[in-house]
Amino acid sequence: MSLAVHTPYTVPAGFMDALQVTILVLAAVGATAVVLIRRPVHQVLALSGYGMLLAVLFLAVQAPDVTLSELTVGAVALPVVLLLTLAKVRKGEE
Repeated sequence: MSLAVHTPYTVPAGFMDALQVTILVLAAVGATAVVLIRRPVHQVLALSGYGMLLAVLFLAVQAPDVTLSELTVGAVALPVVLLLTLAKVRKGEE
């Protein structure tokens, strides 16, 4: 006897597992890219993309509240603050 509810929108468990593993691998690649990029502006843009990947991962594991937080902070607010900081530092060097 299965206790799970089946609706027309139910996704097979094997598909969700494959999706989550795929997103985890992409997140690992994204984190590695953020670390390996040497140009600060490109690194911030990669960090923003990595924040989006993490938001998709949280959505795939059915954590919508964490997804919204990650989108707000990791993909938007932090990159904007870092880009403004880089602009101010570069302006001060001139």
